[in-house]
Amino acid sequence: MNLVFFVHSLVSDWNNGNAHFYRGVISELLGRGHQVRVYEPADAWSVSSLIASEGNAGLEGFQQAYPELQSEPYRSLDVPSMCAQADAIVVHEWNPPQLLREVAAYAASHPQSVLLFHDTHHRAASDPEYFARLDLTGFDGVLAYGRSLARLYEAKTDRVWIWHEAADVRRFRPLPHRGEQRDLVWIGNWGDDERTREIFEFLIEPARRLRLSAMVYGVRYPDAAQRALSDAGIGYGGWLPNYRVPEVFAQFRFTVHVPRSPYVKQLPGIPTIRPFEALACGIPLVSAPWTDDEGLFSPGKDFLVAADRGEMAAQLEELRRSKILAEGLRQHGLKTIRSRHTCEHRVDELLGIITDVQGRKRLRTSAQPTFP
Repeated sequence: MNLVFFVHSLVSDWNNGNAHFYRGVISELLGRGHQVRVYEPADAWSVSSLIASEGNAGLEGFQQAYPELQSEPYRSLDVPSMCAQADAIVVHEWNPPQLLREVAAYAASHPQSVLLFHDTHHRAASDPEYFARLDLTGFDGVLAYGRSLARLYEAKTDRVWIWHEAADVRRFRPLPHRGEQRDLVWIGNWGDDERTREIFEFLIEPARRLRLSAMVYGVRYPDAAQRALSDAGIGYGGWLPNYRVPEVFAQFRFTVHVPRSPYVKQLPGIPTIRPFEALACGIPLVSAPWTDDEGLFSPGKDFLVAADRGEMAAQLEELRRSKILAEGLRQHGLKTIRSRHTCEHRVDELLGIITDVQGRKRLRTSAQPTFP
């Protein structure tokens, strides 16, 4: 199959969690022998931010970690050339309206191509004006990364599929630790004050209270946030390339999940990709509250859930003391990921969706009357 992806960036994961999932999915597609072309804007914000922060070393590291992957940066659109011979075209949500219009126009004149819109963000819920302006005319359907998000898109189209994120188990797997393990690591970006209170309640305060040996990695931490980490005895490591996450997890006893508030209040049931990756690496996890109403995991078996800072501190202390508890979570979480939530599973789902749409299109074409 010949597939085309329009993404914000494949080469940079600087504040760009979408790159995590796309790297895994595209690696899996290539491994199965499919042809894949990936396009990203030459001036992608994530790329320019990475270069400003880390220089060209950040991009060079990606090329070394993913030698099979490449994307084609563009400054102007030539959609007919970009999409030539495509069986399916996937356009990520983080793309401008002009791109959506031009790709939809191409698909209208090439009905053999399946055109899908892929949303992995909370803007549809948190920015009603954006969602009202979003024009999906000409798209064959929407890939939404959770049921609550899919329900919003059902007002725009009758073809919506739930396509959750997942772990790239080619790279995200348990690794042996070297030397003595530290206690707690959290890998996540500060963001736009979408979880400031939660970071203090479920990370900083419990770590301070327990005097944990702890580290935080991520970007966009203001000076005040870095001071708060330092005051709590938590080290700050800045940007961490996503492909290095497994080796970092291996050096710590446990991690936490602190969801952004839109995924708790407006889009419940969407965990984002971080818990998938943590469980795939076999690190015990304690999560701040979120509602797993789609049954993706088994809370209490795959990971623990803390209702408040007191429970978070108590559960982290129990993990620090109990190897049996930690090993049980590790084994159960790994089993859940490997049986249900890998990029291999998601590629199976994607190819099934594309095949289904192709079949429906052929039926519609064959049902059209012909006239002499």
